[in-house]
Amino acid sequence: MDRYDELLLIKAAEDGDLDKVKEILINEPSLASKEVLFSSAKGGHFEVLKYMVEYSRVSLNEYDERHRNVLFYGAASGSFEVFEYLVDKCGMDPLEGDKDLTTAWDIVHEMSMGKDTLPDERSKGAQRIEEYLEKRYGHKYEDYYRNPIRRGFFPDPSICRVGNDYYMVNSSFVFFPCIPISHSRDLIHWEIIGHAITDPKWAGLDELEGGRGYWAPDISFYEGRFYITATYRLNDVPPTYRRQIVVSSDKPQGPYCEPVFIDEDGIDPSIFNDDDGRRYMLLNRGARIFELDKTGTKKISDAKLLFYGDHKRAPEGPHLYKKDGYYYLLEAEGGTGPGHRVTVSRSKELFGNYEPCPYNPIMRQRDEDAALQRCGHGDLVDTPDGRWYMVYLCGRMLEGDYSILGRETALDPVTWTPDGWPIVNDLKGPSAMQVKPFTAASKDGNSDKSRISLCGLPLEYMTTRSFKKEDINFITEDTPKKTGRSFIVYGSKAPLFDIACRNLVLRRQTSFAFDYEVTLLAPQFTGEGQKAGITGYYDENTFFEFGIMCKEGQRYIYCNEHIGEEDRMTASHSPLPHGLASITFKMETDGLRRRLKYDVFAPALLSGINDDEIGMEDAIALNTEKEFLTLDNVNYLCDEGLSKGKRFTGALVGMYVFAGDNEYFAATFMDDIYTER
Repeated sequence: MDRYDELLLIKAAEDGDLDKVKEILINEPSLASKEVLFSSAKGGHFEVLKYMVEYSRVSLNEYDERHRNVLFYGAASGSFEVFEYLVDKCGMDPLEGDKDLTTAWDIVHEMSMGKDTLPDERSKGAQRIEEYLEKRYGHKYEDYYRNPIRRGFFPDPSICRVGNDYYMVNSSFVFFPCIPISHSRDLIHWEIIGHAITDPKWAGLDELEGGRGYWAPDISFYEGRFYITATYRLNDVPPTYRRQIVVSSDKPQGPYCEPVFIDEDGIDPSIFNDDDGRRYMLLNRGARIFELDKTGTKKISDAKLLFYGDHKRAPEGPHLYKKDGYYYLLEAEGGTGPGHRVTVSRSKELFGNYEPCPYNPIMRQRDEDAALQRCGHGDLVDTPDGRWYMVYLCGRMLEGDYSILGRETALDPVTWTPDGWPIVNDLKGPSAMQVKPFTAASKDGNSDKSRISLCGLPLEYMTTRSFKKEDINFITEDTPKKTGRSFIVYGSKAPLFDIACRNLVLRRQTSFAFDYEVTLLAPQFTGEGQKAGITGYYDENTFFEFGIMCKEGQRYIYCNEHIGEEDRMTASHSPLPHGLASITFKMETDGLRRRLKYDVFAPALLSGINDDEIGMEDAIALNTEKEFLTLDNVNYLCDEGLSKGKRFTGALVGMYVFAGDNEYFAATFMDDIYTER
């Protein structure tokens, strides 16, 4: 292949020189490439594009490094003729997302709204394309929602509907309060309303390693009560590794009763209530079933295998539904990684032989470079008007390797085939952009941030394992003169890498780009080595601390990355001023990079004392934000970041206090702010 001829061909495509393109390709057909195709589309050169599609060797299933195909380039051109041809004649999907889940329609919409400086011709072309898309799909741009619908650490979703209200639960592992319960009226906007276990005496998390605890919960409604069941996963100490728990309440938000344990080995339990009033629990491997008593808390039969699964690898997450005379069995298979999927089978009899669906898997990501991966572990729900949807877990990968946000929750529509099988999103796999189930958004009146859990924390926060009132106090102040909130955290004798640590308050990371900041009132250290600050946290094996520590009676800014058995410590050369009143810690996140900044406030020093007089070799400027350190790669804050233990959760941020073996030590944090960018 002649590189000069290749560049000449790309230039001809960019310029729309059809004769030159033909001349080169007739003599050198092998020079046809996606770069040439993309150049013709980007330039809006319809005749060149058409020739490339219909007469050259190019394929339309090729992508660039951002996972954008030819339609993205056609959208950017503003050429209606190019865009319409690619969609109508070539079958390109304007709702397909790139690595950032941006779609071709997004590009068109931004251009049509004048958010870009464009020639008038391109802007008008984009407006025409948008009108075409609205007519073609029967919906306006604003009628669509985006996946995932629950971003960040919200894995293993289960859903139920009561009237017009939808309730969903997700795994919480060793974090407390346990098993978040979310509410929605439109299936898109969700807010945590409570937790299944809020009493620390009932949690049973104290000795558990990270990644253990409460797995794959299920929520159901039966005769006026909500039932939540989950696997209680213990450490790998024989003879018992797994137990099943059941809690119930007459209110979806709780409080729920003390957990009742069912000793049947397996994971991913769900409760099925049959038409005859009999109740059953399902769990893996495959889908095993046993009968429960009327209360749903006692096992009254031996477990039997209904069906092992269609894919025959790691069948789990069983859910059972009854519709039109059939029992439909949903299973997650393939393991919770790239091969994850959802399959379905059915039987006329509950204990009969189950027939696998001919369209299996009904949900799977087949494009290994797409933004949404590891799609599986689904649960079906119907709407009051008879439509169906499935919630399922998914994961977004940074740099193709790191699922730092953890496993998230997505939603797609379910249709029933003429032969009676449910299929998800027309078997296209996960959608990036999908029509809203209900055109009018129905958000709750309050946000998670304004609500308090029964355990005393804001609903968006949690701790590692359970805490006591003497460990953490959350205070809200809302008066005519002041509105604010603060956390008083009492120092732990155990460091963050110890599962005995109880003085760590965390919230989910929900975006690849966000800012988190908290103001710490000047701590009154009582012993050497004490620390307080903010953290990026995954589990006791991988995290970083950014805060203030006591060394030889002085206070220093420091950062420590803890990765497995390794610690990477960086500390300021000079101590902070004695007149320090507070310090604001800031974490600016962009992908795997964290910029760590601070802002000190020392009013007693504002009278003109200079840095030399207080020994500030680092020239810490009072009331002036300073960057302390940039962590270029925090890939250890994800499932793939370390090969140790069970890693199924996601990155979190929060506050911590370490007292060591010294005297009493507490710290007050105020004005916590989390902002997605």
